[in-house]
Amino acid sequence: MAELMMNGETPEILFWVGCAGSFDQRAQKITKAFATILDKTGMKWAILGKEEACTGDPARRAGNEFLFQMMAYQNIQVLNGYGIKKIVTTCPHCFNTLKNEYPELGGHYEVIHHTTLLQQLIDEGKIRMKEGGEFKGKRITYHDSCYLGRANDIYEAPRKVLEALDAELVEMKRCRTKGLCCGAGGAQMFKEDEPGDKRINLERTEEALQTGAGFIASACPFCNTMMTDGVKLNEKEESVQVLDIAEMIAMNME
Repeated sequence: MAELMMNGETPEILFWVGCAGSFDQRAQKITKAFATILDKTGMKWAILGKEEACTGDPARRAGNEFLFQMMAYQNIQVLNGYGIKKIVTTCPHCFNTLKNEYPELGGHYEVIHHTTLLQQLIDEGKIRMKEGGEFKGKRITYHDSCYLGRANDIYEAPRKVLEALDAELVEMKRCRTKGLCCGAGGAQMFKEDEPGDKRINLERTEEALQTGAGFIASACPFCNTMMTDGVKLNEKEESVQVLDIAEMIAMNME
């Protein structure tokens, strides 16, 4: 972003990478896949790079309101300083915080999740799929992220994007408004399990495996981690792959 500003240019969209997309080795692949798509479609985009800090979502969910507000104000100053209007993010947690929680602190932006942008690009014909691509006729099940689905009512965009892959989309018993959490939300990702007889991610992965799908599609880096762990614990790594929707589109693009 700093480089673009020095050259007097403004991007159409700011890609908010997020902590997972920046530091988690698995989520970095999602970041790269989405960046590849943006480049191929000819969109003018930028990232904040080292000026981007955590949105503060885990801090607020874990109860540290002071830390959340400090982080939020810092980010809002940077974003407003660059005159950012439109933000896209691959993480529903960042999406929810930037869209719904930053306005009361002075951060007003049009925030969209990457599945919504992918759907728009497919509808506009900017993303074209290969004939008989990697997923043609394969079974895919989609896991609804809590912060995308129940918190922000985004159910159709990810499914429409998956339909463009020419695959067979099979739903889990608990999906859409009744979808089950992967177990990572609300800062649970960063703390030890509470007493219980079964891990949530195992329960959810078993529901996904029951569909007989060869691919579990997610639209959140945390869901991706939890579902991948569940697949490993079920010893199904050979037959079932967990992929972000952006990775699937990047693999199938012309």
